[in-house]
Amino acid sequence: MTELALTSLTLSHFRSHKRAELALDPRPVAIFGPNGAGKTNLIEAVSLLSPGRGLRRAGADDLSRKPEALGWKVTAHLQSLNTTHELETWAEPGNSRQLRIDGKTAPQVALGRIARMLWLVPSMDRLWIEGAEGRRRFLDRATLSFEPSHAEAVLSYERAMRERNRLLKDMVRDPHWYAAIELQMAESGAAIQRNRLAAIAELTAAQQAATTAFPKAALSLTSAEPIPEDLQTALADNRNRDMAAGRTLIGPHRADLDAVYVEKNVAAKDCSTGEQKALLISLILANGRALAKSFGAPPILLLDEVAAHLDAGRRAALYDEICGLGAQAFMTGTGPELFAELGTRAQYAEVTETDGHSTLTTNDRP
Repeated sequence: MTELALTSLTLSHFRSHKRAELALDPRPVAIFGPNGAGKTNLIEAVSLLSPGRGLRRAGADDLSRKPEALGWKVTAHLQSLNTTHELETWAEPGNSRQLRIDGKTAPQVALGRIARMLWLVPSMDRLWIEGAEGRRRFLDRATLSFEPSHAEAVLSYERAMRERNRLLKDMVRDPHWYAAIELQMAESGAAIQRNRLAAIAELTAAQQAATTAFPKAALSLTSAEPIPEDLQTALADNRNRDMAAGRTLIGPHRADLDAVYVEKNVAAKDCSTGEQKALLISLILANGRALAKSFGAPPILLLDEVAAHLDAGRRAALYDEICGLGAQAFMTGTGPELFAELGTRAQYAEVTETDGHSTLTTNDRP
């Protein structure tokens, strides 16, 4: 199978890293070091080589190393589908993030056409027991990995909805103000719904076709109120109710992702902490398998502290599946012992911190 991998990564004034350089091959990358040393900052930099705001959803100014606040830059070489690309993303103080691909200015959505990237971070461990917004974001990230244009549909829908909500709060009743906005919401909303359902179907098929040590999850898309097929008409009919609430009450922005642990027939929200984590890992791996088939190469995986709550047996199973998938996975942990089961199948980077400055040392073994 064709490889998708970073072959180099350079950070300049990014978070705790004044400068960091990694020379890489397609193997998994095990990053270890004490808490606060800058491990997550490294994989956050990698996440910015995909569309969106990265795994922490940080603003551009928040990424700049303090106290200098000179701006920041991340550069990389990406081997994708037998082609090498040079990627540069950066932000000057007070400005939005910029991107160049192969020396040419490009929109972020272009990154989704040349690479696929998935991540799992500790804040997602509570995905099944907290609000629906986080689950929508998780589903949309998976959906975006299959269909890069999904980001444009979501942005278009959200822009139109913000404008509609402004009219509602201002108690504007003239239907002419709403017509074009609600048409845009209906068109974008239909694309969002279609893309999400297609992603769920891909994840379901990838789970069913695999023999894995991680549990299978039955997924469904639900909503507090059913999303009507004719969303434009429904929005028009619902204006008075929405005006009383001061916001739009129907549409794909109200959707939720439900999951059931298939073997036990237990809703994910009712599973143990360990089972919830295992379900998340299972979905990331299923997403990776599906992408390897549809995109032609497995995605780059960013797994922050992924081994922290796994016993040795499940850690070994996870590493075996990542290596079997052929994915370049960036994984962080506090000590090299968490990656012992990987042996020479991985490359290693130790991160240390002294006086607020992160230092990176790379090795073939921990």
